[in-house]
Amino acid sequence: MDTLLTGLRAAGEPTRLRLLALCAHGELTVTELTQILGQSQPRVSRHLKLLCDGGFLDRIREGSWVFYRLSDDGACAHLGRTLVDLIPEGDPVQALDLKRLETVKRARAERAASYFRANAARWNEIRSLYVSETDVEKALLAMVGDDLVEDYLDIGTGSGRLLELLAPMVRRGTGIDLSKEMLSVARANLESAALRHCQVRHGDMYNLSLPNDSADLVTLHQVLHYADNPPAAIAEACRVLKPGGRLIVVDFAPHELEFLREEHAHRRLGFADDDIAEWCRQAGLELADVRHLEGDPLTVSIWPAQKSAATETGEWLQ
Repeated sequence: MDTLLTGLRAAGEPTRLRLLALCAHGELTVTELTQILGQSQPRVSRHLKLLCDGGFLDRIREGSWVFYRLSDDGACAHLGRTLVDLIPEGDPVQALDLKRLETVKRARAERAASYFRANAARWNEIRSLYVSETDVEKALLAMVGDDLVEDYLDIGTGSGRLLELLAPMVRRGTGIDLSKEMLSVARANLESAALRHCQVRHGDMYNLSLPNDSADLVTLHQVLHYADNPPAAIAEACRVLKPGGRLIVVDFAPHELEFLREEHAHRRLGFADDDIAEWCRQAGLELADVRHLEGDPLTVSIWPAQKSAATETGEWLQ
């Protein structure tokens, strides 16, 4: 009862109710919210703090930026959704807020599209060297299977494509990337697809800000060839996997295309099965059947591995 009353007091103010409704439509920054509400940043920030303290909103910092979204967990998460749903359809204040929100989203999507256009040639050049993404995604879906995945983590999510692909098969999806520009692309893509159960975060694949044993499925899709320390990236992925959880690594088999290193920042020219198997073993993962999809001249390998149900976090360090 006390939690309910405290929550109602926190949300029971016109501006805070408007903020709840806006954050129910996706992640927004303080700057974006002030543009929509037409209020000063200190005032909006004060209301946001009260909603965060009340358990209605999650606050996510990425460098100098802070994003706010409707909380998925906690005593007031359901209450927040209920209050938003109770706002009458066609309410003039909300209608104006949502119209301004669409303007903000269009501007954000255009910035993301501009970045993608500026860099698309690099990705298209590489994609022309191996099998189609459709074939890779089909093989990946077959490995994931039909069972619902509770918590899915995509490390190095880039444009968020795997989150989109696996969204129908997961209850909660999170993408991590070090590039804020790519995170902008991913956010625009997820919003366009209305995938509210998926989100992206700024983060380092060697030092994930996630608890041990928190993910049922982790993917590293075309990420390891950029890594300075691939074994450490695999070990960190294993750390956040639940016992019995699965890791799927997608990357190139060994090749000799030096221009990928010189012009596209690849650190490694592909990986041998034995190397991936050894790094998985050190981390506490058991490699399963590997798929090789041959292209010209690049072959894409898909390495599925599973964390032992008996593995204790940190065992790989011994």
